[in-house]
Amino acid sequence: MNVDGLVAIDVHTHAEVSSRGQASLSDELDAAAGTYFKAAHRRPTLPEIAAHYRERSMACVVFTVDAEAATGTPAVPNEEVAEAARQNPDVIIPFASIDPHKGRAGVRQVRRLVDEFGIRGFKFHPVLQAFRPNDRSAYPLYEAIEEAGAVAVFHTGQTGIGAGAPGGGGIRLKYGNPMDVDDVAADFPGMPIVLAHPSFPWQDEALAVATHKPQVHIDLSGWSPKYFPPQLVRYADSLLQDKVLFGSDYPLISPDRWLADFAELPLKDEVRPKILKENAARLLGLDRHQ
Repeated sequence: MNVDGLVAIDVHTHAEVSSRGQASLSDELDAAAGTYFKAAHRRPTLPEIAAHYRERSMACVVFTVDAEAATGTPAVPNEEVAEAARQNPDVIIPFASIDPHKGRAGVRQVRRLVDEFGIRGFKFHPVLQAFRPNDRSAYPLYEAIEEAGAVAVFHTGQTGIGAGAPGGGGIRLKYGNPMDVDDVAADFPGMPIVLAHPSFPWQDEALAVATHKPQVHIDLSGWSPKYFPPQLVRYADSLLQDKVLFGSDYPLISPDRWLADFAELPLKDEVRPKILKENAARLLGLDRHQ
């Protein structure tokens, strides 16, 4: 990957359909998310994702979400994401997702995915997976991730998945409080963590955790920047300028729309390249391989 030639690194994109056409969400949850985000072409294939970012001279972190225990729907196979990265190493950085309810079987998957498939990090969606990040049953997974030198990404805050469906599609927002991740950061100080999204309604909690724990970062995905809470913008421009990352949430939000709105934020000129590329390159170790 030619990092110098990249315009940006999008640290938050989703593989939502497998090579066999299997979606990672039920029709009800998928429809609710599409309506909430007003998103068209919700199911690009992995080759289409690669082409989308290559056309824009960007790289992207790609992952699925394994929430099979809570939703009954199998995820896009992590191995397919890894294979797409192998075929498109100039643009795709492969992450994986393992349902915490898989226990020791999930721990074995972490080691195999890192050692055999080059997976660089793991995405957790506590709201969709119906678990608290500081539940001790998930700790063996974190131990394996920390030992492997990989990154852990946690969805935080509200979610558009299930929004507007009866009962929110059964999804409970309580699992999205980033303060639960503070315990994880304290107990696994060697594991880099990303708090995904502006963490509404717990934005101040997320800022507190990220300023207190050296290994905790924040990605800005899932929202148009014009809707960012003012305190998030202030911290991104100052105390957290080295720990905030560009993420779009593609295909729910396009990088084009996100970047256009980001250009309007009141940020210092020297901060913008950090958020768009430099912080992610350092976090992912890409700056060591140029």
